Amino acid sequence: MKIYTKTGDKGQTLLYDGVTVDKDDIRVESYGTIDELNSYIGLARSYVRDENMNDVLLRIQKKLFLVAAQLATKDEDLIKNPVLENDVEYLENIIDEYLSKVDRPDAFIVPGTSKDSGILHVARTVCRRAERRILTLNKKERVSPTLIKYMNRLSDVIYTLARCSEDEIIYMDFGQNTRNI
Repeated sequence: MKIYTKTGDKGQTLLYDGVTVDKDDIRVESYGTIDELNSYIGLARSYVRDENMNDVLLRIQKKLFLVAAQLATKDEDLIKNPVLENDVEYLENIIDEYLSKVDRPDAFIVPGTSKDSGILHVARTVCRRAERRILTLNKKERVSPTLIKYMNRLSDVIYTLARCSEDEIIYMDFGQNTRNI
């Protein structure tokens, strides 16, 4: 099997359902950003010290392949494993579990006081970009509301895991001493 099709030579690619689109199409940008996110989560797993957190991240990575597949087709009937409400509920349970371990969860912090938290914060920002790309796609073509909700919760999960991985919490207090920044 060859991995090159030569359609990319003309700036186009095939979606899962066989539709040809430009490589800079918002749909391609959406699932491409999911691919980037999945790679960052994989990198984070190599740094994460907590075994349970690592298991959560692996499960998320596997789900992201299905998210990308769902985004990579216009024909929703071809999606055998769409993101479901119970996938969102799983993320909400993870948030609740790990957020209970975080002091001042609504405070702004300086991210990255450990390698695992630093890479998780990078993954969080990529996740939020992926969500924005998906919302842009949704303005053009329908995207499952459950998939959109899943991506929103996923950035919260990654944020919560990153906060739990910090070796030290450096809070940002915008009311005092911000001139020394």
